[in-house]
Amino acid sequence: MTDTVDTIIAGAGVIGLAIARRLALAGQEVVLLEAENAIGTGISSRNSEVIHAGIHYGEGSMRARLCVPGKEMLYEFCQSHSVSFRRSGKLVVAVEEDELAALDAIEIKAKANGVHDLIRLSADEAKEIEPQVHCAGALLSPSTGIVDSHGLMLALQGDAEAAGAVVALSSPFAGGTLDGNGIIVRVGGAEPTEIRCRHFINAAGLSAQTVAGGLQGLPAEFVPPLYYAKGNYFMLTGKAPFDRPIYPVPGPVGLGVHFTIDLGGQCKFGPDVEWIDKPDYNVNPARAEKFYKAIRRYWPDLPDDALQPGYAGVRPKLAPKGQMPADFTIHGPETHGIDGLVNLFGIDSPGLTSSMAIADHVAGLLGVRA
Repeated sequence: MTDTVDTIIAGAGVIGLAIARRLALAGQEVVLLEAENAIGTGISSRNSEVIHAGIHYGEGSMRARLCVPGKEMLYEFCQSHSVSFRRSGKLVVAVEEDELAALDAIEIKAKANGVHDLIRLSADEAKEIEPQVHCAGALLSPSTGIVDSHGLMLALQGDAEAAGAVVALSSPFAGGTLDGNGIIVRVGGAEPTEIRCRHFINAAGLSAQTVAGGLQGLPAEFVPPLYYAKGNYFMLTGKAPFDRPIYPVPGPVGLGVHFTIDLGGQCKFGPDVEWIDKPDYNVNPARAEKFYKAIRRYWPDLPDDALQPGYAGVRPKLAPKGQMPADFTIHGPETHGIDGLVNLFGIDSPGLTSSMAIADHVAGLLGVRA
């Protein structure tokens, strides 16, 4: 006889953990499946650990609508659960005079998204708070921060498990069948099994399309294409030049090669964007040449040989190179018509910042109240 639970979630990254916590606290019986032998080994642990303010996303986009409230939820959670974080603020810098208009556009976009704390700085004012920065002007974003992403995930897991959720490691999703009485999920691993659930949530990150494709009964039209965008990070040897993240004004793709400093004081630059055919986490030392050129636009004093290959992350993109980036895509019953099923596609940055707001959104799609 097949066991039955309220909810099964595929993927124990920060999104899956936040959803598991949200539903378990609402009284749901939750099983969280993770293919790897630890939580958060994918997208969630290979990023810049920035808490984003919500200033770069299009008005009305799901990224903006989830990032702005998610940021405040995240700060409150970190404070109440002793997760290490710092409201560092960040500078968005226009390196040349002809980039100042881009700062104007960011201010307008930020206000449309409900972010009203940006402070416009002249070049001299920017240098007062970051003496080594080179720019023609800047925006200070006070609500940007840095978080210990692993500590965050452990705290989410702790809350979820305390509320009765089960986190099953080394338990990959092996397929599912949609029928009139719920969803039968096949679980692989050392002891394969089947579990029936009323709700199935696909938060599998880079594997979300594979999981969705393994659901018998879900039309293929509701599984978008997947493209891989690799971001490489280089670490800085030597003393930190800045006290807070420094972002150049965004280019056509991504937010450029920016500076961040983690809570342990380690400085990193990245990510650049490299389109690849399959996930690959090796950092090619030869890419440092492009990094030096990009960084010296806003930090001219970057010493030679100061960058060392760090790590890489791979983001799931729903649009290929050369096309406008797609928004977060969250398909619930109102999209595909299947009761109890939610698929999350293309959840990259600012996914970590938005994680708790995403959890609320998913709960709403399933009609689960707090």
